[in-house]
Formats: sequence, structure tokens, C-alpha cells
Amino acid sequence: MSFDGVFTHTIVNELKTELLSGRIAKIHQPYEHEIVLVIRARGENKRLLLSAHPSYARMQLTKIAYHNPENPPNFVMMLRKYLEGAILETIHQVENDRVVHFTFSKRNELGDLQNIVLIVELMGRHSTIVLLNAETNKILDAIKHIGSSQNTYRSILPGVDYIAPPKQTQLNPFTASKTEVFEILATAEKLDARYLQQHFQGLGRDTAEELRFRLAQAPNEKIKVWQAFWQQVTQQPTPTIGEKGQKEFFAPIEFETFTKAQHFPNLSLMLDAFYGEKAEKDRVKQLGNQLIRKVENEIKRNQTKLEKRQQTLKDSENAEEYRRRGELLTTFMAQVPRGAESVELENYYEENQPLKITLNPALSPSQNAQKYFHKYQKLKNAVKLIYTQIKSAKEEIAYLQSILAQLELAGPMDIEVIREELIASGYLKKKRSKKRNSKPSKPEEFTASDGTLILVGKNNLQNDQLTLKTAKKTDIWLHAKNIPGSHVIIKDTDPSETTLLEAAELAAYFSKYRQSAQVPVDYVAVKNVHKPNGAKPGFVIYENQKTLFVTPEEKTIQQLRENHKK
Repeated sequence: MSFDGVFTHTIVNELKTELLSGRIAKIHQPYEHEIVLVIRARGENKRLLLSAHPSYARMQLTKIAYHNPENPPNFVMMLRKYLEGAILETIHQVENDRVVHFTFSKRNELGDLQNIVLIVELMGRHSTIVLLNAETNKILDAIKHIGSSQNTYRSILPGVDYIAPPKQTQLNPFTASKTEVFEILATAEKLDARYLQQHFQGLGRDTAEELRFRLAQAPNEKIKVWQAFWQQVTQQPTPTIGEKGQKEFFAPIEFETFTKAQHFPNLSLMLDAFYGEKAEKDRVKQLGNQLIRKVENEIKRNQTKLEKRQQTLKDSENAEEYRRRGELLTTFMAQVPRGAESVELENYYEENQPLKITLNPALSPSQNAQKYFHKYQKLKNAVKLIYTQIKSAKEEIAYLQSILAQLELAGPMDIEVIREELIASGYLKKKRSKKRNSKPSKPEEFTASDGTLILVGKNNLQNDQLTLKTAKKTDIWLHAKNIPGSHVIIKDTDPSETTLLEAAELAAYFSKYRQSAQVPVDYVAVKNVHKPNGAKPGFVIYENQKTLFVTPEEKTIQQLRENHKK
């Protein structure tokens, strides 16, 4: 289901129950299109996520952790100025549209009580969040600035009057009378999803299709079916993620058109489950694009370097041919005409068979001979270094590919951890930070079912620190076989089989094999893991290992996280 007017209606009811009369404690803008209001309500802090993302626009309470940037954007600074400490008075949905007004009260510098409205418009790529002075109707700021050149109907800029989106003329299904609904349903030539959308506000395609299906099941009891549907939505919501046509949808109630259904205690938890991974990948893309481009460019640069060195090695195989040509030109110098582009001489290295030798007509016979000797010597000298250079280039590419794999697997909280490594490795310059005494990040901690501590490195610097310094020689080390991934340490000399399998799942999950089944994971005592001299961060060699085959499951990883929090 899309975040349509019907779903907006139900989430507004949920937010009213949880947040009204709460006080704003903190305001963050962790990502370009999203803000988080930490609201103290009912004796606890609750995080209200408001998103104007073009694909994932929504509003909900969230339990998902987020990255808070060091330098807050201008919009969040305006929100803090006007809303920090403010009381949430009302949450109001405009008709059955995807427009919601959050009205706050706060005293200004003069001690006068003022109303500030935060308007959330959930309209796909046109979604926005607007901070409005309720008395003057002037826009204080917006998460997206839209000028008249972009939208002729209205501008969304600081200082201009707020103009609401065009009003819908269809009937509000929550307030429409029984007579009005009966007339619309009874006079339909074809009662399909499109017809319902044309006559009732806020019906997304999925909601309209579900209504059509239910009405078609009891064609002589349309009003009864209609009323039962809306009563269930408003009074008995059962937040559900279901499948339909091999696609996943969410809804405030279980749709009869779902083939599979998973229920949740509330709408916000359902939205965390539905959007969690999708939004996470998009956030990583936002935060990590610069790093990904940098690493990809470095990989291309090293691949070009490797190709050149491999070509040089290939050419070096012909080095002896250059020496022979130089010898033949020197021996038969008198037979070499000046200004010729080539000459044919008897090759005494191969039973005097004729050999055509290319010449530079601008050079003398002697200079042509010296040129061949020079090429020979240059290639001979290059061979002494070329194997070392090829090895170095391959190691550099493998290392950068491991960074790229980490970026593909990273969550928003991990991006800065990987940035640390790129700075430490000299690929990025260190930015000046206002924060003092920033400590290096630490590996993530998990707890196995039997209480054993498991540590997972989230970048190569952490991997080195974890394996070579933190772990005891008798601890157990795990890593996905022959693929970039995290180092995993079980803090136990003789772990149980269950703990081994859980740690192996972590190693598989935090590797490039995350989406694969039967992933091979090597495990061995830390004393058998070694780092070669001069090796890149994260690179180790090991011996005496055994191999497990596991299929990583998101639920298992989450449970191991939850175990550690207890």
C-alpha cells in the first residue's frame, strides 16, 4: 500500500495517542529529506520521523538508530530556534488528504505564547516539510525550497505566504453520508478501483482495489461492506505487511487480497519493518556516494596501472629480440642504408634466415642499433621491479574492493567508520571538526544465545585491531571464505556448536555473500591468524581452519543484537 490518505488517517490517530501534549526535547536532521523530533510524552522519549523523501515519504515513530551529522543543516537550525521546548497541541489531517498539520505552542523572546505549525505534505516527489507561523501564515523555512520557476501554483520559500496544495473535490470516505455513498456505488457503470478513486478522497490504488474486491464479494450488501471496512480501519486496525502478486505491501488492516500476512503491534513498528532496509540502502547511498565514487575511481586507476604493468611484462618477453636486432644491425652496419624504413639481414641466430628489421629513417644505422639496445636494457631493468609492482597493484585493488564491499553492506551508522579508514589510509583528507577528542569507532558487539560475547569489525582498521590486538590467542576467529567481509571474534576458547553457527551467520551476513545461501565460513583459533609484513589493513593469512556452511538470516542477526542490549 502506498502512504495514501487512508493510511495517513490511521497513523495520525496513532500519533495523537502517543504524542499529544508532549514536549520537544531534541531535533535532528540526520538525512537530506528527513527530520527526527525527539518528543517527551507519557514519561518517555519518542522519536517522530518526518520524511519528505521522494520515494519513502512518511511519518511515524521509529526505533531505528540514525546518524546525526556534525554540522546541522540550516533547516534543522530553524526548527530548533522555533520548536525546541515547544508543546505539541494538535495533529490535524486536512480532509482525507496526505497533508498533516502539527501545531506547537511556545513562548517567544518576549514571553508571548505563539503557535508554530509544522506542515508535512506526503506527495511522492513533491513531498515537503514546511515550518509556518500560524498567525501570519508566513513560511519560516522548508526542507525543500521551491521557487516560482519550479512551481507556478505556489512558492515554498522563507518569507512568502503559505498556499495549501490544491483541494480534492471528491467525497471524504470517513465523513461521507450513507446516502451519498449509496448513490455513488449504485450508479456505477463499472465499479472498479479507478471509479472509487475518482469519487472518494485519499484512496491509493491498493486501498481502492481492496474495496472493489470486498464489494464484489457481496454485490447486494455494498453499504454493509463499505461501513464494515471503514469501521475496521478506524476502530480495529491490525497493521499488516502482506504479499500480493509477489510484491510486498503494508496496510492498516489485513487485506483480503493478501496471499501472505504478517501482523504488528502498531503502525510505526510495521513501517520500521517495511521501510527499514529500503530506506537504509537509500540513506547509505546519500551518505556514501562520495566515498563509493572515490573508491571506484581508485580501483579504475589501479586497474589501468595493472594493465600497463602486465603489458610491460609481456613486452619484456620480447626483450631478447630487441638485443638480437641491435646485434645484427651492428654486425652488418655496412649493409644498412641511411634513411631506410627497414632492412632485411641474415639472422645468424636462426641459421641465417632473412629477418626484416624496422628502422627509423631519421636516425643513422648506428643510432638505430643503439635504440634497440636501449629498448632491451629498459625492459630488462623493468622486469626486476615489474613483479613487485604487479603484486602491489593487485593487493591495492583487492583492498579497495573490500572497502567497496563494506560500503555496499554498510548501514548509515557505518559510513563514518569506513570514512575513518579511508582517511587513515591516505585516500581522503581529514576534515577539520569542531568536536574534540573524537575516539576511533569500536567493533559492533553481539551476544550469542548462551551469553557468549561476539565481536564484529565494521571496517578494515577495526578488523586489524580486533584480530591482532583485542582478541586473545585462544579466541575463535571467523571470516567468510575467499570474499571481502568482516573479521568475527568469539570471546571463548571452546564455544558451543550453537555459538559457532551464530558467529558464522554474522561472518556471512557481514560479507559480500549476505544474500546467498550455504555460505562457506572459515573458523580457527586466533593464534593461527597472521598478518604479512606490509599487508594492507584487514588482510591476514591463516592455517588449520575448519569450514562451516550457513545461510545468514536477518532475524538471527537482529536477535543477536537484541541479546546484547539485555
